[in-house]
Amino acid sequence: MSNSPQRYTITAALPYTNGPIHIGHLAGVYVPADIYVRYLRMQGKDVAFVCGSDEHGVAIPMKAKKEGVTPQQLIDKYHGIIKQSFVDFGVTFDNYSRTSSKIHHETASEFFKKLYEDGKFIEETTEQLYDAEANQFLADRFVTGTCPKCGNPEAYGDQCESCGSSLNATDLIKPKSAITGAVPSMKETKHWFLPLDQYEGFLREWILKGHKKDWKANVYGQVKSWVDEGLRARAVTRDLDWGIPVPVEGAEGKVLYVWFDAPIGYISSTKEWAAREGKNWEDYWKKKDTKMVHFIGKDNIVFHCIIFPIMLKAEGSYILPENVPANEFLNLEGKKLSTSKNWAVWLHEYLEDFPNQQDVLRYTLTANAPETKDNDFTWKDFQARNNNELVAIFGNFINRAVVLTDKYYEGVVPAPGDFTEVDEETLAAVKAYPAVIASSLERYRFREAQGELMNLARLGNKYLADEEPWKVIKTDPERAKTVMFVALQISAALATLCEPFLPFTSEKLKKILNVPSNEGALKWEEVTEKGTLIPTGHKIGKAELLFSKIEDEQIQQQLDKLEATKAANEVDNKKAEPQKEECTFEDFTKMDLRVGTIVEASKMPKADKLLVLKIDTGIDVRTIVSGIAKSFKAEDIIGKKVTVLVNLAPRKLRGVESQGMILMTENAEGKLVFLNPDEEGATNGTVIS
Repeated sequence: MSNSPQRYTITAALPYTNGPIHIGHLAGVYVPADIYVRYLRMQGKDVAFVCGSDEHGVAIPMKAKKEGVTPQQLIDKYHGIIKQSFVDFGVTFDNYSRTSSKIHHETASEFFKKLYEDGKFIEETTEQLYDAEANQFLADRFVTGTCPKCGNPEAYGDQCESCGSSLNATDLIKPKSAITGAVPSMKETKHWFLPLDQYEGFLREWILKGHKKDWKANVYGQVKSWVDEGLRARAVTRDLDWGIPVPVEGAEGKVLYVWFDAPIGYISSTKEWAAREGKNWEDYWKKKDTKMVHFIGKDNIVFHCIIFPIMLKAEGSYILPENVPANEFLNLEGKKLSTSKNWAVWLHEYLEDFPNQQDVLRYTLTANAPETKDNDFTWKDFQARNNNELVAIFGNFINRAVVLTDKYYEGVVPAPGDFTEVDEETLAAVKAYPAVIASSLERYRFREAQGELMNLARLGNKYLADEEPWKVIKTDPERAKTVMFVALQISAALATLCEPFLPFTSEKLKKILNVPSNEGALKWEEVTEKGTLIPTGHKIGKAELLFSKIEDEQIQQQLDKLEATKAANEVDNKKAEPQKEECTFEDFTKMDLRVGTIVEASKMPKADKLLVLKIDTGIDVRTIVSGIAKSFKAEDIIGKKVTVLVNLAPRKLRGVESQGMILMTENAEGKLVFLNPDEEGATNGTVIS
């Protein structure tokens, strides 16, 4: 491909419609993709930025069943939520489609037929796991069992989420059906396979040799590991009734495997966009002077760097991606993000708690982007980045520049006098920033690029602090004009250069400075080329705060919300202990269980766990020593009704004879709970049977 592409095709991983979007998705894929695309557009590049909802695969009917809705109702619900989240956070797709659309079904079917007719598939009858009770073959996600590599007892048939190994359902030890819980049997079925092993030479040449120096180490390393282990043929069809029907004879009841149809979603989304915009979609997928970049998370590397390129190569008329800058994972407060466990910050909920503060989240996620290793999002860091960087540096500089211009010159940009060496150095530095930031963006180093943007704001802050126009105006008003002129040039540069990173702030700042934000707005290079970005005599608007301080109470609310999630998960995950050995009715009747009342309670000296209780059992008042001091204070339980095993053989604990046992259990948090005879009329001494 030439060094100066004529157009760009930028794809962002298709989000799966079994739940809403959270901060991990935003940090890993969509914010970096949007930053890159906005930067390209500001240079006047021809860009197709495409995405869409991934709506097929076995997880959709599974989740639909759980929610008590049809698969179509489920995907409609989450497609709407996801699409709105992208709009709300300023992710500027040229087209956001869905894989349930007619154009996608047609595109994926045609792609399969082309490969089928060209003899690119292997047709094989194999044995697969079958659930006789449900009367269906089991897709990988419908099978659970023990991972053969790490021993995790809850591995799925396609992947172990504990060790990350890619599996086949038949690899699992003690497999069982996720539909009925039955042990599946093996049954013959016919499928079509893509022989990945036949393309090893192509991958070695194209990636391992051709992209050794320009692809990220984490992406390159994963591809190399897969290729070196040896690739195997992979089925492109599945026995399932949810998806795109396999468009050949003898394939009734089969659909295209979701990993085959989903990446074709980029092509169908481009077709949809091109038809609407009057463009030729093939230019963006088949012309050698097009640069294609896939933005994904690390869990998608194998599909975008091995399988999809092999599909494109096998078809024969498509270009290949120039880069796949996959990010690692973002954790939340030290724990892995999880949709199923609700351990996440959902975008639609974030906006309820932090209205109009999309850029604060975009900024924090980029500053903390998991570009080369897994990274952690914490609410305290989010607060610190907002208060110490966006408010104290960026916002503070702009506010001072605008307020002083309004105060001294009624909002009109003053005419500068002679520039000092400091002024000239400062203006030269401003002109250099577009190239510095661009260099980082071109290498997909978004964290570094945003850091350079903040350095420009720091430059402005330092310049004003050093030159002190509020003091100088009293002794040298002409000098103050020059200082404010320079400060306003920095402000205009920030308004332009922050757009990819902080689009809502950029829009707001352009309104404050009264400069164009769409047609006629400053392009990226113009910051370098123009001597004056905001001219003398130009009237700016009134100051508005770009960012507001985030208080401790707001952060505590978020932490409390996560604590509640943690507690709920513990309740959900608490498994009942297995049943004990069988006992006879006679064994049970030997136990004498009575209702009693605690009449006295005191702490056992030199013992952390023990309380000495006096309990009225209705037969007598007796002493029972109980290990409940960690859960209860002595004074809080006097008068409490309890269940007592009165005929337990006495035993001495720390020199005190204990004559029985009170019955307790534990709640999900591990706290002891009394088994209470709460019913009125259950008087002391009443026998429990």
